Amino acid sequence: MRKTLFAAGLAALAATAVSAQQQPLTTPRPSPNASISQTIGITEVTLHYSRPGINGRAIWGGLVPYNEVWRTGANENTTISFSTPVKIEGHELPAGLYGLQTIPAPGEWTVIFSKDAQLWGAFDYKQEHDALRVQVKPLPAEPQERMSFEFTDLTDSSAKVVLRWEKLQVPFKVDVDTPKAVADAAKSALRWQTGVQAATYCIQNNTCLDDAGRWLDASIALDSNFSNQRAKALLLAKKNDYKGAVAAGEKALAAAKSAAQPPQAQQVSDLEKSLAEWKKK
Repeated sequence: MRKTLFAAGLAALAATAVSAQQQPLTTPRPSPNASISQTIGITEVTLHYSRPGINGRAIWGGLVPYNEVWRTGANENTTISFSTPVKIEGHELPAGLYGLQTIPAPGEWTVIFSKDAQLWGAFDYKQEHDALRVQVKPLPAEPQERMSFEFTDLTDSSAKVVLRWEKLQVPFKVDVDTPKAVADAAKSALRWQTGVQAATYCIQNNTCLDDAGRWLDASIALDSNFSNQRAKALLLAKKNDYKGAVAAGEKALAAAKSAAQPPQAQQVSDLEKSLAEWKKK
């Protein structure tokens, strides 16, 4: 019995040793992986890259040669993705995933969005696979040991993507058509809530009001309730159609009384006050 147990123990140890040998050892990369994302309006922009360090080396014109395609980082290709169509420095770029290469130069950089996203570095880069090239100017910056990307100057319709390393920053501007992105999202959805959400954005920002009306009509056709009738009343009032606003507002209040889950009391109270004002106009 003891011999049997001893043999079983040896077999278990041997199996553990073999398993350990099969597992690759993970060690720190000299240029660690990083990623950063930012929502611009409703557009998701995400970068994946590796962060090389200076390590006492001359960077621009040295480690990173001028006038040659650079992977814009280290290791695998640096990539950037956009969930909706965008404009880069005023030039249109479809939604998708792109390799982000650059051509550094003392006076002006070329930023490249390549259709070949899955490359190792820029060794197999082909210019004929470019989706877009733009020219940007580098600017001086505070010293920074490791390369990084960041988003600055964020609004609902634009942001700057900024590459920082050594004593340099290289920005490029991303513009998005947020009203169109919202409209496209609403068109692709069938839930009544989506139409209300999209229309509310338009009403609050005083834009795409005609689209908002169509979305609310579609939402009401799916399920007439307090939320979409209230939104329609607010939209009509914004368009100075107070008679229509009153009619939609009264339907909203009637829906609130019969709703299985009553709406927020403050929303009901605010709508009642608005109705009183609209009836005077």
